[in-house]
Amino acid sequence: LPDAGKDGTNDETSCVITSIDGINWVRPNISKYLINKYPQNNIILANSAPVTHNFSPFLDTRIGVNKKHRFKALGGNETSGLIAYTSHDGLDWKKLHDKPVFTKGIFDSQNVSFWSQHEECYICYFRTWTKGGYNGYRTVSRTTSKDFINWTAPIKMTFGDTPTEHLYTNQTHPYYRAPHIYIGIAARFMPGRKVLTTKQAEKLGVSPSYFNDCSDVVLLSSRGGNSYQRNFMESFLRPAIGLENWVSRSNYPALNIVQTSEQEMSFYVNQNYAQPSSNLHRYRLRIDGISSLYSGYKGGEIITKPFVFKGSELSMNYSTSAAGGIRVEILDDAGAVHQGYSKNDCIEAIGNYIDGKIKWIDHENLNALAGKPIRLRIFLKDANLYSFYIN
Repeated sequence: LPDAGKDGTNDETSCVITSIDGINWVRPNISKYLINKYPQNNIILANSAPVTHNFSPFLDTRIGVNKKHRFKALGGNETSGLIAYTSHDGLDWKKLHDKPVFTKGIFDSQNVSFWSQHEECYICYFRTWTKGGYNGYRTVSRTTSKDFINWTAPIKMTFGDTPTEHLYTNQTHPYYRAPHIYIGIAARFMPGRKVLTTKQAEKLGVSPSYFNDCSDVVLLSSRGGNSYQRNFMESFLRPAIGLENWVSRSNYPALNIVQTSEQEMSFYVNQNYAQPSSNLHRYRLRIDGISSLYSGYKGGEIITKPFVFKGSELSMNYSTSAAGGIRVEILDDAGAVHQGYSKNDCIEAIGNYIDGKIKWIDHENLNALAGKPIRLRIFLKDANLYSFYIN
């Protein structure tokens, strides 16, 4: 509610908005809870502090899941622990267990969970601090469960050889096109990095305690376990033009990237935090356009690690200039070129396709190579390659 005030009180509620296309959104009139000043409302959970401070639902994709528990959620803080809820429709929520299901964390942020097809368990990525308690940097730990009630001991996530930064929310989720890869569009928090003056903050109507810092969005990825990859330390989404975007805790992404057309994905980011104009903004990406392999006009190449595949067609999601192109050479695991699959045999791929087929002069498919270790040697000129797969 706009006048919720302090964190973790019953003035905080969890609400729902709905959309059939991810673009146009409505507030359904649920009115399950009678709240003073808001007789008609879209509240789905109330009077449940501190769960409603960071209630984080998801759709359970586990095969055979009980339809009564098709939606699941965790919420709570350090005092309460994480409390589990389930729902058959995402609107009517009930506690799964009388006691908290997990207590070994700080939880002073959004704590996200999902069913991992890749690891065959539920996973929760939750807030901890690098030096314990509320000391050091805000960071991420994880725990797993087979039943959403009994959880393993927490393990701190690692970030490779990268500088430690405050990660306020992690928003880790399986990428829907490749669920063995987890994507985190995380909020990077820069405490004390002040952009606005007091007068500028007063003019915008920013809450006095929320303009002394700034934030942006960074990209995390993981293939399971306790390791994140931070290949890109640069901002995934920079704050937009306008001082209203340069305040504390603005530019925090909502959970998940979703497909919103045949060519497009969307993700959603809060803006104008702690201001009367606070809102959720939609940003668009091409399918698989989270990152890309790019080479300029002079050209470049890359050789993949060896892999074994099933299937017959090599499909690539790519974009070239009118002068650019992509060719693919297929190597065996020792690095020798398979006959008929050389760079010169490959028909140059030109254009802009989500699902472009790669072919060779004498080979339209890869049937002869299925089940054998291969490497791809990919040549690019003024082109971006977003993804590839063999189907």
